[in-house]
Amino acid sequence: MKKLLCTFALGLAVVAPTLAHADTWPSKPVTLLVPFPPGGSTDLIARTVGAKLQAKFGASFVTENRPGAGGTVGTAQAKRAAPDGNTILVSSLGPFVIGPHLVKEAGYDPLKDFDYITVAVQAPNVLVVNANSKFRSVQEVLDYQKANPGKMTYASAGNGTSDHLTAELFWQETGTQATHVPYKGGAPAIVDLLGGQVDASFSNINTCLTHVQSGKLRALAVTGPQRSPLLPDVPTMAELGFKGVTVTSWQAFAAPKGIPTDIRDKLRGAIVDALNDPTVKPKLLELGFEVVGNTPEEFTKFQANEFARWKKVIEVGKISAN
Repeated sequence: MKKLLCTFALGLAVVAPTLAHADTWPSKPVTLLVPFPPGGSTDLIARTVGAKLQAKFGASFVTENRPGAGGTVGTAQAKRAAPDGNTILVSSLGPFVIGPHLVKEAGYDPLKDFDYITVAVQAPNVLVVNANSKFRSVQEVLDYQKANPGKMTYASAGNGTSDHLTAELFWQETGTQATHVPYKGGAPAIVDLLGGQVDASFSNINTCLTHVQSGKLRALAVTGPQRSPLLPDVPTMAELGFKGVTVTSWQAFAAPKGIPTDIRDKLRGAIVDALNDPTVKPKLLELGFEVVGNTPEEFTKFQANEFARWKKVIEVGKISAN
């Protein structure tokens, strides 16, 4: 009996600190580490949610930008942080499921080095052409690419970006060829598309929406699982028969491996509340973001599937970071 009581007491000693984690967190400033420069979609999500978390918990939530090597520099920094809930990685899909396939010695293993909290938002890409383009449908694009392999040009925000890989996936799924034209960011890619220097782009909806609405660009299809409420007349790739080209760009929250489960769950609940706040959600929807807010378990499974999917696309397309 004495041995049993000692074992029980030891078990309580181990469990008690774990149960206390959520009660005392956050007790000091929390860093939301964004592995990209200020001003982009990921930075916007971090700062928007961070403001709501700060108001909810009465503690400081500071967005820190650490760009470099497609987001892998900042992500590696996040991996090295203490798993105490005081450093949270806020990133797009790039560092989670693309960068490690392109950057040698990225400094982290996305399948092993993080605890996944939630996918915050997602947004489809849109196949867009200049309003003066001869292409008025996806079928016309395919017919041209089949008859003229490699002649049609697609702009992207850079090698290995979501718009680049969506184009590669489209070509692989349809057995066609075209030419990738990488830029240093989505904005200059759109400028040249508007100017007629390139033929098309699988632009993120946040980047091209205003130009589609103004009539300067023509949207041929969206890559989301359903039509975008912002472009209700534009069909999805799946509707057109290309279910394999269902793609979303996404932003998510993760923590260094080993964050206490109670802190993770407390944080996830607060993030989801922030995203669905009536002063936040409508503004996100106007920008093309769809709130996701899935569970850590759902995110972990989703991340593994996305990691394997883009690995295959990169290998088949022989894509490099340069």
